[in-house]
Amino acid sequence: MDHSTKQIYETVKIDKIRAKMDLLERIDELLADPLHDMGYRTVRLTFGGEGRLRSLQILAERLDDVPISIGDCAEISRTAAALLDVEDWITGQYNLEVSSAGMARPLTRHEDYGRFKGRVAKIELDSPINGGESRRRFKGTILGLDDDGNISFAQDDEGETYTIPFAAIQKAKLVVTDEMIMQAQRDSKKRDAKDSKQKEKQEQKK
Repeated sequence: MDHSTKQIYETVKIDKIRAKMDLLERIDELLADPLHDMGYRTVRLTFGGEGRLRSLQILAERLDDVPISIGDCAEISRTAAALLDVEDWITGQYNLEVSSAGMARPLTRHEDYGRFKGRVAKIELDSPINGGESRRRFKGTILGLDDDGNISFAQDDEGETYTIPFAAIQKAKLVVTDEMIMQAQRDSKKRDAKDSKQKEKQEQKK
């Protein structure tokens, strides 16, 4: 591949990435208010694959932080499918997949770092902090956001605190801890008890 051909290839590749990002942003905006009214929010949207294997994947969660159920995913899927059919932004056949963001939840929005203050997370940067041989990958505790909107992060194996610009983060996610598992179990029990009471009331009305 000569230099000019390589440049054209890279330009086309960048244009495709930008077009995909623009599509996902529009879909996210389209779904935001309807899902919020239903008690949900999107966490991350991805679109990829070729031909019949193309898929739009939606990671979602409940606004009340109760673990999302299969029924919740089905409800989100029906709403998203109806909205997307009207807009018709995606040409051709594709699969729509909705699933829970899970406990190892991706951190995709700036406000996530305030919301999950005190949680353990893994962060990977686009490039090393301060350049040179500085590290790109971190595992530690989210300390929150500073006055400039940067993320304060305590690295576990060093005991040092880093200030990380949100724009520098390539990807990040929560780390599952024993405390998170126990909390999820407590939330699940509360939800089961609530569902059981609702069923009893419905039976009494019959």
